[in-house]
Amino acid sequence: MKNKQCSSIKKYMNGHVHLEDSDRYESEGKLFLTEAFKVIMEEILHKGTDLTEKVCEWKDPDQLSALLDLELREHGESHEQLLQRVRDVARYSVKTCHPRFFNQLFAGVDYHALTGRLLTETLNTSQYTYEVAPVFVLMEEEVLSKLRSLIGWSEGDGIFCPGGSMSNMYAMNVARYWAFPQVKTQGLWATPRMAIFTSQQSHYSMKKAVAFLGIGTENVFIVQVDESGSMIPEDLEAKIVQAKSQDAVPFFVNATAGTTVQGAFDPLNRIADISERNGMWMHVDAAWGGSVLFSKKHRHLVAGIERANSVTWNPHKMLLAGLQCSVILFRDTTNLLMHCHSAKATYLFQQDKFYDTSLDTGDKSIQCGRKVDCLKLWLMWKAIGTHGLSERVDNAFALARYLVEEMEKRDNFQLVCKGNFVNVCFWFIPPSLRGKENSADYQERLSKVAPVIKERMMKRGSMMVGYQPMDEHVNFFRMVIVSPQLTTKDMDFFLDEMEKLGKDL
Repeated sequence: MKNKQCSSIKKYMNGHVHLEDSDRYESEGKLFLTEAFKVIMEEILHKGTDLTEKVCEWKDPDQLSALLDLELREHGESHEQLLQRVRDVARYSVKTCHPRFFNQLFAGVDYHALTGRLLTETLNTSQYTYEVAPVFVLMEEEVLSKLRSLIGWSEGDGIFCPGGSMSNMYAMNVARYWAFPQVKTQGLWATPRMAIFTSQQSHYSMKKAVAFLGIGTENVFIVQVDESGSMIPEDLEAKIVQAKSQDAVPFFVNATAGTTVQGAFDPLNRIADISERNGMWMHVDAAWGGSVLFSKKHRHLVAGIERANSVTWNPHKMLLAGLQCSVILFRDTTNLLMHCHSAKATYLFQQDKFYDTSLDTGDKSIQCGRKVDCLKLWLMWKAIGTHGLSERVDNAFALARYLVEEMEKRDNFQLVCKGNFVNVCFWFIPPSLRGKENSADYQERLSKVAPVIKERMMKRGSMMVGYQPMDEHVNFFRMVIVSPQLTTKDMDFFLDEMEKLGKDL
């Protein structure tokens, strides 16, 4: 029996459009959506947040490819087959909403934010003009304004971007235009050699940005960090002197508020002093750590952030707004963002519209079509308020402190350093390596522990936590505490499970 959906489509293509076929195609689609949503609720939002279920149903690539039957064929599949596809995708995907997913700088689920995401997808509009996105143009500016006020800016500019790396790139591009406005029309040949400064623990998007913008990776001057991972201001000054000696013009310094691995915060006030003395644009990559601005207890970590020219902030991380939700915020009030990126496309940004054309914000963006990313944050913020978001941040800090205290009571764990954020970096020391720190092969043997434990936990499905080497440190684990679903019992489980997974190594 031929699939009804396919036969309807064939009639459309042949020019024989019958109303009953169209109606049937729509009704079948709505039925599928309704039943697929039930699968999503059960398999992801119910089972995916259940401690008795696995974080991941691990399969090797060849196995998974066969199970999913990924091949795209000439004809469509039946309603039941498609529902099975939905179940399979849900079953074999990593459940990032699971309380024991500690692998990334995002985790958990906020149901109000998720509702915003579903609403956004269903409305399916682009965030470039008031004409097609009236609700979201106004909403975006309200959210951006509120975020700027948390930084300490009563005025400014900003835009939602597809991730922190792009937000950082926006900052660098606008900073270059600010320093050398001729670059927009004349290109790089009209500019001197430019130098940017960033710490050795900063996000790799800095190097991607200079490569993409044509500044060149050799013009990134890497500033040393202290043991905690924070930029050393004295070395920043030394690197600026070095750049000038090479006839490079220092124009951009990137400070980090919450480094990716250690969760370190650079000393923003001291960096601001140096930036101002040297006439440089100061950017703060607060993609990870920006959310401490909600906390009265912990916002001292970003003291001086109000002195920055621009700030990247990812609410999809610590606040649980859901991927993707990233902003670039500017202290500038001269419309630099628009001047830098505007191409004045007349088919889209007509200046004789019947409403205020300043509401058509799309020309600020390097994109044309731009996903609506403000609704999920706005709806979540409306639901739990600034107070609720503050509690979310403070609870994560409290659990991180608890984990460190419990970790220090056990012989199998050694902290890489005692951080002041919610990243807990440590080595698991198996019984066979205890007391062998002075052995010649100790570091080599220790480096092999984390990959083995990671493989075991993935195949067991009990939890997920990442590891990495860093500078002179061999592989160590980075535990990230984000989800508001977590309790001290989950921290205890984590420590016990690590010991079970590594007891025979």
